[in-house]
Amino acid sequence: MSAFLPMLLVAIVLAPLTAAIIVGCGMRFIPRRAAHVLTILAVALSTALSAWVLWQMVFAGMGSYDINLYDWGSIGNIQFNIGFMIDRLSVLMMTVVSFVSLMVHIYTIGYMAEDPGYKRFFSYISLFTFSMLILVMANNFLLLFIGWELVGLVSYLLIGFWYTRPTAIRAGLKAFIVNRVGDFGFILGIALVLAYSGSLDYSQVFAHASALAGQHLELFSGLVWSVPTVICILLFVGAVGKSAQVPLHVWLPDSMEGPTPISALIHAATMVTAGIFMVARLSPLFELSDTALSMVMIVGAITALFLGLVGIVQNDIKRVIAYSTISQLGYMATALGASAYAAGIFHLMTHAFFKALLFLGSGSVIMAMHHDQDMRNMGGLRKYMPITYFTFLAGSLALIAFPGFAGFFSKDTIIDAVHDSQRTGAVFAYWCVLLGTFVTGLYTFRCVFMTFHGKERFVVEHDAGHDGRKELAPGHLPHAPRESPWVVTVPLILLGIASVVIGWLTIQPLLYGDFFGTSIYVAPGHHVMQKLAEEFHGAGAMMVASVTTPTLWLALAGLGVAWFFYVFKPAWPAVLARWFRPLYLLLLHKFYFDEAYALFVEAGSRALGRMLWIGGDGAVIDGVLVDGSARAVGWFSRILRRGQTGYLYHYAFVMIIGLCVLLGWLLLR
Repeated sequence: MSAFLPMLLVAIVLAPLTAAIIVGCGMRFIPRRAAHVLTILAVALSTALSAWVLWQMVFAGMGSYDINLYDWGSIGNIQFNIGFMIDRLSVLMMTVVSFVSLMVHIYTIGYMAEDPGYKRFFSYISLFTFSMLILVMANNFLLLFIGWELVGLVSYLLIGFWYTRPTAIRAGLKAFIVNRVGDFGFILGIALVLAYSGSLDYSQVFAHASALAGQHLELFSGLVWSVPTVICILLFVGAVGKSAQVPLHVWLPDSMEGPTPISALIHAATMVTAGIFMVARLSPLFELSDTALSMVMIVGAITALFLGLVGIVQNDIKRVIAYSTISQLGYMATALGASAYAAGIFHLMTHAFFKALLFLGSGSVIMAMHHDQDMRNMGGLRKYMPITYFTFLAGSLALIAFPGFAGFFSKDTIIDAVHDSQRTGAVFAYWCVLLGTFVTGLYTFRCVFMTFHGKERFVVEHDAGHDGRKELAPGHLPHAPRESPWVVTVPLILLGIASVVIGWLTIQPLLYGDFFGTSIYVAPGHHVMQKLAEEFHGAGAMMVASVTTPTLWLALAGLGVAWFFYVFKPAWPAVLARWFRPLYLLLLHKFYFDEAYALFVEAGSRALGRMLWIGGDGAVIDGVLVDGSARAVGWFSRILRRGQTGYLYHYAFVMIIGLCVLLGWLLLR
């Protein structure tokens, strides 16, 4: 088995890459059908092999596997290797990433059927899958960083996929630049790891992690910090950018400019979860710093509550789900900060299924509405799209943590873990994540009711013809909405089933059965999950007990408020928006983060660039060094030219003067 495993792991990674290269390079020659068949088969192979490795680890007793496949180079005693670390944490991520990617690949056949960039899109999403697999399978910081940057690069290509749209171009650039801000802190953290441990390999760094605890560095004169704290905060800055935490979350809602399949892939199980996975993978380092963990917890809690509030006023169906993603990532980060790493990863897994379902369900709705994404132009769609409706409803119930659905088991565990945590900031974080359940119920079912219930707010113009949709105004359709084809509905059904049963099947082993083993480290005194394990008596008992917790009733209260305002009294939200206009504008403008960045960061950067351009390049480089040196040479040449008279007696006189000077110097020595 050990001799066969390296080839199997290489196949898991290289299958999507090979398909991406073949389709990408042969775009002009291979047919459309071959593009999706090849990439789907490649991702299906990765999914099957990942599931097989997971099975071997869980049921066949296979241990963790850490192997270096290739020595990239060395500098002194520092080795740069290409290798994989396969343990319970990475293999779970591999299976989730590849399965969700497979569903997205199949769904794309229907969603992108009429797009001229059909083959290019399949090449990109297959390359994206390869990048994420590299990230989660890496056994060292170098390969982690390579996968980290590849994910960012391909996300830029996918968000700006429709490159003829100015909004898509701007969204892609915004995602790329904001992530570079986070990555700057990330690479500084990796550099400090290398400087203080002398290695980039996880196993060696973790083995000597305790030696870092007593070391300090002076950031500024008189300001001494613990080395683990500085390292972990810098690494978390990278996670803040990649996993869209406050204040580097601004790129994620704008990334909705990309096609819906990539919205599901980026925001469900891949790119945005990279930061969550990274913190869990580096738990031996983060456990050395309570300061860093408190920061992770507080940032996550703020993100969970306040960015969820923004989703309440969004009218674009994909943006509502995008802000939901940011909020749920905040829940995951809060769990990590409470040292409940298993709960955070558990929520990452359940969230991957129901959030992919919601994004793909919104895409099915958008197809039926002829690519109109405004929920104010929808309503009453459940009778036209029953499969989409019931699967979307299942995903919504999972999102609000309704008992029995996947999100219930993971989100309730996070809230309980934060409640039991004694870490600084835990009380604040607890109230944020608790109140966030009401907010989640409100914006989730606001979306459900505005889209599928109530009166129809679209107009069907039967005489418009099939091509008439290109000239119709938003909310005007050439024919009545209809259910999506099977390539769209089958992934919805499969993800819907997973959103219902995955929590039941996995809560016991993942949270209370030592599933992760040594792949996650929790320091003594930080075991908040131990108390929860003592109180856990099975999934059924957890459901029964939920009726006595405020979590369920707050979520149902949010659902009830959504029903009251968007089904029973649909005219009231506009009245409330007028009554509470300052608050409404604050949420509508997303707490003015974009405006603040435009005013201070963008304008400041332009002012600095203008100063360097005019003062540095124009005045110093061109004015002094280039033009100034030319003027100096010209002035000196004009002076010398006056001595070139052409008269012999002038030259003889100069020679005599020179000879006298030379003789005088010799006599005076």
